[in-house]
This record gives sequence, structure tokens and C-alpha cells, in this order.
Amino acid sequence: MVKLASAREGRMYGPRVSRNRAEYINAGLYLFAAVVLLGGFVAQLSTEPKSGLVLLLIAFVVIATVNFHDLVAHLAGYDYRLSLMEYDVQLALVEFAVPVVQALGSILFFLGILFLLTQEEKGYEYYKLEKHAVNMLIAGPVLWVVGSIHNSCQIYERADAHVQMLQQGVHIPFLMGSLLLTVASILNARDQSGLDHHGLQLLGRTWVWVSIFGSLFLATGGFMNVVKVFKMQQISDGGRLRLERLRGGAQERLIREREGQVPLILEEEDHRRRRRRQSQEEPKLLPAPAP
Repeated sequence: MVKLASAREGRMYGPRVSRNRAEYINAGLYLFAAVVLLGGFVAQLSTEPKSGLVLLLIAFVVIATVNFHDLVAHLAGYDYRLSLMEYDVQLALVEFAVPVVQALGSILFFLGILFLLTQEEKGYEYYKLEKHAVNMLIAGPVLWVVGSIHNSCQIYERADAHVQMLQQGVHIPFLMGSLLLTVASILNARDQSGLDHHGLQLLGRTWVWVSIFGSLFLATGGFMNVVKVFKMQQISDGGRLRLERLRGGAQERLIREREGQVPLILEEEDHRRRRRRQSQEEPKLLPAPAP
């Protein structure tokens, strides 16, 4: 998932002090959610698996909230002008798509677990929720995988090996954790296919154990993200690194518009349009009469 510390120079979420505080809250909440997620899967091995599902619901709510927080913070730096995505691929693929996809995956995961709890409470008459629950338990982590792949599209104008290690230390655990959760859900759907299981019995041991290892990767990525936020803030505040200042992108275009200047792209388009109009308006030379 996108982190505020790795957003561009133009990120605006209030003054610097409140912005830094928001980044720490963002990273801390995700680490908390990852630990709660791990605890929820471990609780499935106890005699009260329902309590573990409640922990999973809490974790998914926190993860969705953190991603929406990311989305608002990223778009605030561009005055929420989604039309700028046309001129900046990274703005569309990373700063907008990733938090949206990750939040949607968390919501689907949440609904899948909620359907299982509903069937457990209401009884056999709600058995039709099983199919939807199984599909949502697959679709949720698949969206997390897509978001993790998109998140790898972040690039820096200047970055040394230390920054790259911080970046990959977050991306790789998130990607591995999402992949393991996807594999766990697919294996569980295959194992339970055709069996007359209802309620919490639909979640097999394979799903639990593979999900535990996947949540361990997510917790590792959450911890590395806290370290990354701390290090990146030190680098950014010290002026030793300018983050993702892409030439000709949405950030530069917005700065030009704020300064009352016409973007270069529009200048070139207007110039070509004027030349085309002049060429059409020029009178055609008639051929000279034959002697």
C-alpha cells in the first residue's frame, strides 16, 4: 500500500509538523492492523474461532481506513484534480489506484468474513452466503496483490542504495503476504468444494496456517514501513533527497497553473493549432497561364 512518506514533494496534508504526525499515525495504524490480523488467524486454532474472526474484521476496517487516509493525502497535493492523471502515469497507477484497490480488497475480505459469521449466527437458512463468502475471500487478497504490484511502480528521480533498500523492504513483504493469503483462499475453496460444510467449518486448517504465514509477512512489512517513514522523514527534512519530482508530470503542471503560466503541453498544442489554421487560410497559388 502507498505510504505518505514515499509520496511526492507536493504532498499536502497540512503543515509539516501535522503532516509528519499523520505519516506516523498512518504507519502505526497499519502495523497495528497487521498484528491484529495475525492474532485473528492464530485465534482460529483455538477453541473459540469466532473471536478470531472478530479480530479479522477489526483489522480489515483499520487497513481500509489507512488506505483511504493515504488516498486523501495524496490527492490533496493536487487539489483533488483527477484530470491531472492524464499527464502523469504514476499519479494514476500508484497514488490513486493503489489505495483504492487495497481498500476495496479489505472491504471484500471484511464482507466475506461477515457473511460467514452471519451464517453461523442465523443457521442453515443462510447457507447460500457460503458461495459469496468464498469468492470474496479470494477476491480480497487478489486485489491486495494487484495493489502491491502497482505499488512497485514508484520511482525516484534520485535515490541511493539505502533508499532503495527501504522501499523494497516494504514492497516485498507486502507482496509475499498478499500472495500467501491468495493461495490460502484458493486452496481452501478447492478443499471445501462439494462438501456440505457451513458456517465456520468452511475455513479449513490449510487456510488458517497459510494465512498465518501471510500475515507474518504483512506484519514484517508494517514494521519496515515504520522504519521507512522515520528514515525518509529525516532524509526529506534534511534536504538530502527530493522525492519523485517527475519532469512534465502532474506536479509540475499544477505548479505552472498556480503561478499563472500556461503549461508547455498547452503551448505546443496551441502553436500547432495556429500553424494548421494559417496553412488552411493561405490562398492557393493559381498555375501560370500557358503562353
